Amino acid sequence: MQRTSDINVIDTRPLPSPAELMAALPKTEEQAACIVRSREAIHRILFGDDPRLLVVVGPCSIHDLEAGRDYGRRLAALAAELGDRMVIAMRVYFEKPRTTVGWKGLILDPHLDGSSDIQHGLYLARQFLREILDLGLPTATEFLDPITPQYIADLVSWGAIGARTTESQTHRQLASGLSMPLGFKNGTDGSIQSAINAIKAASQPQTFLGITTDGRAAAIRTSGNPNCHIVLRGGASGPNYGAAPVAAAAALLTKAGLHPSILVDCSHDNSSKQPERQPEIFQEVLAQIAAGSSPVMGVMIESNLFGGTQPFPRPKNELKYGVSITDGCIDWATTEGCLRAAHAALGAAHAAPTPSS
Repeated sequence: MQRTSDINVIDTRPLPSPAELMAALPKTEEQAACIVRSREAIHRILFGDDPRLLVVVGPCSIHDLEAGRDYGRRLAALAAELGDRMVIAMRVYFEKPRTTVGWKGLILDPHLDGSSDIQHGLYLARQFLREILDLGLPTATEFLDPITPQYIADLVSWGAIGARTTESQTHRQLASGLSMPLGFKNGTDGSIQSAINAIKAASQPQTFLGITTDGRAAAIRTSGNPNCHIVLRGGASGPNYGAAPVAAAAALLTKAGLHPSILVDCSHDNSSKQPERQPEIFQEVLAQIAAGSSPVMGVMIESNLFGGTQPFPRPKNELKYGVSITDGCIDWATTEGCLRAAHAALGAAHAAPTPSS
């Protein structure tokens, strides 16, 4: 009989089930408490019950675990200091969407050599998330592959669906079952409506194909995720972080019957892919907030130990420490200055609510 399947498949490498990986790297009580506490805080920020600003900040992608740990320790200390007016979550991005080809992130290529050791990548990703939570830092990541959340989502405080996948039915269904607050980015063309449609779809019950924690194929039924919001990242039509496009996005959300919660991505097309412009965009957003009644409840910043980006692929021993191999970032000193200035600008009006007795 002539072969009709797997004609272009070179090999198939079995992976451990999510349950097996979670058993090998279980979350501790303290890590679980950090996840629950941070998710609840972000939920309150989304719906206006907490006046603090959500700040999702960190490397474009994690490729060097030691540099990531170094960054995490610095950010954890700053987050604790500024936590009365901000909830700071670290970008811990392990998957990178590619327009054509390129490095797909730590999970798919942890050795940075094209060997695609996904089993080791999943192990490293889960272990690294645990380390960041041990610092007391909320974690933030983008979900790209529909299978990987089963391995790591229990350790994520805030999630994102990227501009390339916001229109994907698969990702809208996936988002409907995720347990954390989640932002949908507007499309690469700048479309807001695609993200609004995604939020509406993800908030509703869905049934779709997935895997169980034991690794078996299953029909997954969800109740819908009520904690989704929009992320404005600019597009081919230009930036959309200014007061007018923010107000227009809020009006469209309200018209759709959705809470007008908006997070502004200071990078990507909002900065014209010039990372050094992120601080000025952050300042513009803070000015909108200071003017009152702004729907902006958070910002995202791409930041690393050192600024810019470096060419990749190249031998690992030639890579500069703490410099991105994907999108360009601002350096740590600039990041710290931005966050301290924002803390001062937010003032007492954005202090955390006093817990009721």
